[in-house]
Amino acid sequence: MAHHFKEEDIDEFRECFYLFAREGVINKLDELSVIMRSLGMSPTITELKKYFLENNGKLHFPEFLKVMHNHCRVEKLPDEILAAFKANDRQHSGTIHSKHLKHLLQGWGEHLNSKEVEQIFREANVHPNGKVNYDEFVKIACAPIPDYY
Repeated sequence: MAHHFKEEDIDEFRECFYLFAREGVINKLDELSVIMRSLGMSPTITELKKYFLENNGKLHFPEFLKVMHNHCRVEKLPDEILAAFKANDRQHSGTIHSKHLKHLLQGWGEHLNSKEVEQIFREANVHPNGKVNYDEFVKIACAPIPDYY
């Protein structure tokens, strides 16, 4: 399974896995959920239960890597976010006003604070009173964090 991921990714998965699975095994749904969410995944309860059933209720690190591989193929977060923007774009303009985007970022999901939104806007070159091309914004917001951070 290691050939499906970069070495850095495997190191990150291993570190997170053993941080929460101190005995070297995950045997609770909560543990798997926390680990996967810590790694940026958004598994549903149904998916988590399926992963446990497929592994007889226990996941050691090699099985966890298989779960991560399978889930990475299923989860397409940027596509899901883009679809949500498009579904709410009544004029089909491909844009959203920055004030509305700020409201969404502060009121939904992780409830970002003003400083976090300002940082995202700076990185994405979003003007405070302008329109945002949501396709470009999603590409920037969902890009992997560089190693030098």
